[in-house]
Amino acid sequence: MTGLFTPTAAAVLTDDNRLIVIVIAAVAVAALVVAQVLVRQVLAADEGTDAMKKIAAAVQEGANAYLGRQLRTLGIFAVVVFFLLFLLPADTWSQRAGRSAFFLVGALFSAITGYVGMRLAVRANVRVAAAAREATPAEGEPAKDLTDVSHKAMRIAFRTGGVVGMFTVGLGLLGASCVVLVYAADAPKVLEGFGLGAALIAMFMRVGGGIFTKAADVGADLVGKVEQGIPEDDPRNAATIADNVGDNVGDCAGMAADLFESYAVTLVAALILGKAAFGDLGLAFPLIVPAIGVITAMIGIFAVSPRRNDRSGMTAINRGFFISAVISLVLVAVAVFVYLPSSYKELVGVENAAITGHAGDPRVLALVAVAIGIVLAALIQQLTGYFTETNRRPVRDIGKSSLTGPATVVLAGISVGLESAVYTALLIGLGVYGAFLLGGTSIMLALFAVALAGTGLLTTVGVIVAMDTFGPVSDNAQGIAEMSGDVEGSGARVLTDLDAVGNTTKAITKGIAIATAVLAAAALFGSYSDAISGAVKDVGAKAGDLSLSLDIGQPNNLVGLVLGAAVVFLFSGLAINAVSRSAGAVVYEVRRQFREHPGIMDYSEKPEYGRVVDICTKDALRELATPGLLAVMAPIAVGFTLGVGALGSYLAGAIGCGTLMAVFLANSGGAWDNAKKLVEDGHHGGKGSEAHAATVIGDTVGDPFKDTAGPAINPLLKVMNLVALLIAPAVVQFSYGDDASPAVRAVVAVLAIAVIVVAVYVSKKRGIAVGDDSGGGAAERVAQQPDPATAVS
Repeated sequence: MTGLFTPTAAAVLTDDNRLIVIVIAAVAVAALVVAQVLVRQVLAADEGTDAMKKIAAAVQEGANAYLGRQLRTLGIFAVVVFFLLFLLPADTWSQRAGRSAFFLVGALFSAITGYVGMRLAVRANVRVAAAAREATPAEGEPAKDLTDVSHKAMRIAFRTGGVVGMFTVGLGLLGASCVVLVYAADAPKVLEGFGLGAALIAMFMRVGGGIFTKAADVGADLVGKVEQGIPEDDPRNAATIADNVGDNVGDCAGMAADLFESYAVTLVAALILGKAAFGDLGLAFPLIVPAIGVITAMIGIFAVSPRRNDRSGMTAINRGFFISAVISLVLVAVAVFVYLPSSYKELVGVENAAITGHAGDPRVLALVAVAIGIVLAALIQQLTGYFTETNRRPVRDIGKSSLTGPATVVLAGISVGLESAVYTALLIGLGVYGAFLLGGTSIMLALFAVALAGTGLLTTVGVIVAMDTFGPVSDNAQGIAEMSGDVEGSGARVLTDLDAVGNTTKAITKGIAIATAVLAAAALFGSYSDAISGAVKDVGAKAGDLSLSLDIGQPNNLVGLVLGAAVVFLFSGLAINAVSRSAGAVVYEVRRQFREHPGIMDYSEKPEYGRVVDICTKDALRELATPGLLAVMAPIAVGFTLGVGALGSYLAGAIGCGTLMAVFLANSGGAWDNAKKLVEDGHHGGKGSEAHAATVIGDTVGDPFKDTAGPAINPLLKVMNLVALLIAPAVVQFSYGDDASPAVRAVVAVLAIAVIVVAVYVSKKRGIAVGDDSGGGAAERVAQQPDPATAVS
C-alpha cells in the first residue's frame, strides 16, 4: 500500500510558538480560577429548609459513595492499561513512557471533571429549590415577583454548569499544552495516550452512571407513578433518593467526563494532523482556537442572564450560546490573519509537495474550517431544540398520541428520533464534507480542515457543558422540592419549567457531543491511515496486499464495515439490557416495601431508601464491564483477524451507524420526557389521566435511550478509533517483514474474541426480576442487601 500521505519534515516547537503555548496554558489555568469564582457564587445562595437540607444530604452521600466506588474500580483498570501501552510500538522509549504517563493524566483529568461536576451539582440542587421557594411566600410575607424568582433559580443552576464547563475546557487545554511543551514535535504521539485515558474513563463513567440513574428512574416511575398513582419524587417512593443520586452520577459526572474526552480527543486529532499539514505552526495553532473558546465561554456563561421579555429559559441560554459563538468567530479571524502566513510555501517544517505547492491561502482554510464547526454547533442546537422542546410540534404530537394509549406514544417517539437522526446526520455530513473540500488536492490539508472544524466546535464547549449540567441540577431541585413538601404553588411551577428546559438542553448537548465524535473520528481516521503508511514503509510490505487496502470493494473490508455497525447495535443493546435488569431489581424492592410496610402510604412509616441506592450501585459497577470490554477488544479482534484495511472499514461502519443511533436514542428519549411534562402541565387530561400514564411509559422507555445507551456511543467511537490508531503499527508489524507472525496474530485475535464472548455471555446470563414471585437473580440479591442504615455508605 502506498501511503495516503507523503512524510513531512520533523516539525519543531520554535521559541515563539513555545511562548504562545505557555500563554495558552495560562488561559487554561485562568478557566480554573473562574470556576472557583463561580463556585463561591453558587454556594453563597440559601439552602432552604431543614427538610430540604436533609434530603440534599442523603443525595450527596449516595452520589459520593457511588462515585468513590466507581473510581476505585476504574483505577485498577487504568493501571492495567498503563502497562499494556508499553507493549505497543513507538518511535522511542520516551514516546512510550510519555504515552503511558499521559494516559493516566487523561484518565485523571476526565475523572476530576466528572467528580467536580457531581460534587457541585449535589450542593447546588437544593439552592435552586430554595430560590424557587421564594415564589410562594410564607403567611404575612409580601409576594415576590415570579419572574425575578425564576431568573434567580435559573442563574444558580446555569452557573453551576458553568463551573463544570470551565473545568472541562481548562483541564483539557492544560493537559494538551503541557504535552506540547514537554514533548514538542513528539507531542501528537504522546497525546494518543492522553486522549485514550480521557475517552476510556468517560465511557465507563457514562455507562456506569447511566445504568445507575436509569435503573432508579425506571423503577421509581413504574411502581410510583403507574402502579401506586403517586407523583414523581414523592417521598413515599423508596427509589426517589436513588433517582436523584443517579441524576448526578449519570448526567453530571458522566456527561462532564464525556465532553471532556471529546475536547481532549479532538485536540489530539488536530495536533497530529496539524504537525503534518502546517509544520511548526501546526503544533500551536490547534491550541489557539480552543484557547479563544475558553475566553468566550467565560463571556457566554455570564451572558446567560434571563430577561423579562424572554419567552422561556431557553431564550436566555440560546443568547449566551450565540454571543459566545459570534465572539469566537471574530477572535479566531483575528488570530488566523495575525498568526498564519498568506501562502502554503511559507509554512516551515513541511516537505509535502501537495501542501507547499497548494495555490490557496492557509488563512482562508483555517478560518472557514473553524467557522464550519461553530455554525455546525449552532445548527445542531436549533435542530435538536425543534425535536425536543415542549412548545414545538414533534413533542406536542407525541402528547396528542397519549390519548390513544402507550403504544402510540412509543411509536410517535421512535418516529421523532428516527427522523431527527437523519437531519442531524446530514448536517454533520455536510460539515465534514465542506471542511474536507477546503483541502483541494491535498488529502492531508483536507483532513486537517476537518480537525479544525472540530476545534471550532470546541470553542462553544464551555457553554455546552454548562447547558448540560443545568438539566440534572434543575431535575434534582424539583425532586428535593417535592420530597420535602416545602415548595408549592408558584415555586413548584418555576421548577417544572426549569426541568423542561433542562430536558431540552441535555438533548442538545448530546447532539453536539456526537458531532464532536464524528469530527474527531474523521480526523483520527486520517491519522490512522498515516500510521498504516508509516508502518508499511518500516516493514517493506507490498502495496497491493488486500489486507492493507482501504478499498471497500474488498470482501474483508466489507465484513469490517458490517462488524463496525454491528458493534454499535450490540453495545447499545447491552447498555439498555443492563438498565432493564437493574430496574427489575428496583421494581421488586419498591413493591416489596409498599407491600410489607403499608404505613408508607399514609406517612406513618419511612421507606428504606438505602436499599435501592445499594442495588443500583452494585448493578451499575458490575454491568459497566461488558460494554467497556467490547469497545476495547472489538477493534483488536478485527485488526488482528482481518487486517488494518478491514479495521479502517470497521471504524467507518461504527462512525456511520453510531452517529444515527446516538441521535435517534437521545432525541427519542428527550421528546418522550418532555411529552410527559406537557401532559403533566394539564394538556390532554393532565396528571393522573390515562394519557399521563401513557406518557410515563413512553418516558420510561426513553430513559435508557437518552441517558445510558445514546450518550455512551459518543465515547465508544473515540475509544475504538484510538485503540485502532494505537494497534495499527503492531498489526502491520506482525503481518509483514522480519517480525511477521501469523501465530501471534491468531493468539491475539482469539484472546480478544474470547474476552468479548465471555463478557457478553456472563452479562446475558444474569437474571431479570420481572415479578414479585421471581426466585433468585435480582430478587434474591435484594433480599441479601445490608442494613439500610449503612447501605448508602
